[in-house]
Amino acid sequence: MSFVEYGDTIKDGDTAIVFLGHESMFPVKVQHGSKTQTKYGVIRHSTDLIGKRYGSKVTCSKGGWVFILHPTPELWTMNLPHRTQILYSTDISLITMMLELKPGSIVCESGTGSGSLSHAIIRTVAPTGHLYTVEFHQQRAEKAKEEFQEHKVEHLVTVKNQDVCKNGFGVSNVADAVFLDIPSPWEAIGHAKSALKIEGGRICSFSPCIEQVQRTCLAMEEHGFTEINTLEILLRVYNVRTISLQIPDLGRVAEDNSSTGFDSSNQSNQGSLYGILQQGTAQFKSGVPLKEMVGHTGYLTFATKSLF
Repeated sequence: MSFVEYGDTIKDGDTAIVFLGHESMFPVKVQHGSKTQTKYGVIRHSTDLIGKRYGSKVTCSKGGWVFILHPTPELWTMNLPHRTQILYSTDISLITMMLELKPGSIVCESGTGSGSLSHAIIRTVAPTGHLYTVEFHQQRAEKAKEEFQEHKVEHLVTVKNQDVCKNGFGVSNVADAVFLDIPSPWEAIGHAKSALKIEGGRICSFSPCIEQVQRTCLAMEEHGFTEINTLEILLRVYNVRTISLQIPDLGRVAEDNSSTGFDSSNQSNQGSLYGILQQGTAQFKSGVPLKEMVGHTGYLTFATKSLF
């Protein structure tokens, strides 16, 4: 099992996703002899998981069943253990596009945090690219390195435990793109410029507060970055449902009533009129936005290293 290479069968030591429903899933490390408790009963790794195909429907001890899914960066984002606040797929997709990431890209990132964005970047730049990720907190850096090894992507990532604002990324003139998710990104803009290739590259800074964005933009201008722009992406989900609407008669019912002497004011005739109107209905698909939605997560500031 690898987060960048799909495997057909579940093996001992794999990380799998136990899918109980769209709102209920969790990761599990498959180990020979281990058991996992769910609301549907026990899953025995040796007999229920190892050797089965990913996507299999597994029956638990109480008779209920779950699906065992192959891990992806998107599923990992939804189920990872939170050591910090994380970026979700909505922001990650825009970051990947705006930084122009592709297989073979070299990317520098700070900070690593819980590794949500890191896994997405690694999958994007594989098999020939590389991610240099810097984390200030020692325990988080060690845990991230351990997860990368478990997910068999350690050859695509280098984890460093240092202060990026003081010591930079540890590389110079190699990166195609730089991503910053730190409290004071303006202090790391100079190091980010040094890490980017001489022929140019893209940079992105994620900040929850507009005051951070203002200081970061000023620092980018001072260091000669161009095409500076800030975006905020909001995901608006629509509820699609089928509704029935009356087809407008455009006066035809009134004409038919007048020609047949139909008196709509008569109570005995109101039921017949209702029946006529009911016959003239049609079904349509309607999209209505949900009453609640995920609001502000952060501002994404992008810029390009100038060639001059």
